[in-house]
Amino acid sequence: MTTFVISAEGEKLMPTTNIKKIRKLLRSGRAKIVKHAPFTVQLLYESGNAVQPIEFTEDTGYQYIGVSLKSEKHEYVSAEYTLLKNEKQHHDDQRREVRRPRRNRKRYRKARFDNRRKSEGWLAPSLRNKADRHVDIFKMYCEVCPITSVTLEIGQFDPAVLDAVEQGKPLPEGVDYQYGPRYGYDTLREAVFARDGYRCLCCGKSVIEDGTALRLHHVGFRTGDRSNRLGNLASVCEKCHSPKNHKPGGKLWDMAPPKGTASAAYMNIVRWHIYEGVKAFGVDTHITYGAVTKRTRRDLNIGKSHANDAYCIGSMRPKRRTKTQYFEKRRRNNRILEKFYDAKYLDIRDGKTKKAAELGCNRTSRSIPRSNPQNERVFRGEKVSNGRRSIRAQRYLYQPDDIIIFGGKKRMVKGTHNKGSSVQLIGGGDISPRKIKLHHHAGGWRQVV
Repeated sequence: MTTFVISAEGEKLMPTTNIKKIRKLLRSGRAKIVKHAPFTVQLLYESGNAVQPIEFTEDTGYQYIGVSLKSEKHEYVSAEYTLLKNEKQHHDDQRREVRRPRRNRKRYRKARFDNRRKSEGWLAPSLRNKADRHVDIFKMYCEVCPITSVTLEIGQFDPAVLDAVEQGKPLPEGVDYQYGPRYGYDTLREAVFARDGYRCLCCGKSVIEDGTALRLHHVGFRTGDRSNRLGNLASVCEKCHSPKNHKPGGKLWDMAPPKGTASAAYMNIVRWHIYEGVKAFGVDTHITYGAVTKRTRRDLNIGKSHANDAYCIGSMRPKRRTKTQYFEKRRRNNRILEKFYDAKYLDIRDGKTKKAAELGCNRTSRSIPRSNPQNERVFRGEKVSNGRRSIRAQRYLYQPDDIIIFGGKKRMVKGTHNKGSSVQLIGGGDISPRKIKLHHHAGGWRQVV
């Protein structure tokens, strides 16, 4: 474990891996803890301030970030960070869908769609969230470590070439970039249906032979991919395109999601945003490309990983490496104050208790009538429990993943319930908030094994 050190005057000193020495300083009162992530102590006595060149290298990415912090002799940090998934969908579900009906209930306000201007350098919120996390990781280490240089792997990609290589097709050239996969079709629906032969990819029924109605299905829906590119759309009949088939075990759930080029498009958009954000800290900043990293990794004969890629970036190659740590971004704010718990009914077919959603009308759009052939509302028997709403009135002191002291031992909080009167701990146990003491709040990153 690497410990970062700050002098009594507040200057950043060289990090250390000597845990025994740090423990002695803390026990004797000659040092104090100032930060837990990354673990940082401040010396309470006068010390020298000699430092060596330290290089911060980062393997930037759409979903994963590799980090290496190293000097000529030691690698102090080797880490992989996993970003949040489905950020746009999460905001749509938690904020947009709640905000729109609320605005409809308020007084009439004149439309403002034509008087808004996007500022220079504007990024979509989902992209800005990912780009800012790259900068935040560097800032986290820059605040406690005397970093002298930064190298970022930022390359420009051609999504058309990557897509052709993935599908085993010839590399695009000339007019191929202008025509695209939809060339010759008036609409996206027509292009998808024609590609699939006007047949359902689940049951094989045809529009011409069986007279079935086809619908567009997003193949990558379970991974959060709802893009309307041709490779993510499939022709499915209205019978197979049911809510049950969208759930685990259903026909649509088992369809293999396509491999897209979203990460390449993302890097093309935000690469200079990341570069400028890191450069603003006043540290000498450089860029490199994936081809250079791949060649270096082969020369060093080490495996492919985001942490290893970060180690291969830059100019320093310390022989003493450290164990890779893995972190994932945790969602700290739940903006939904109101939760709905569905009513429950007895299913007259098997006598089991099921939620109202399980015995629904099974329609996927408003154009389908409620009384369609797949309607299962007719099987609702006796009502077991009513639906109810739960409204959160306040934010509680103890949040998930917080570290608390209970019985002289450190425990991790799972959550707070019963209107704050009980704190649930990971590993079992519900205790009163008055019997525990907060050690420190969980940060924005959760370490995983």
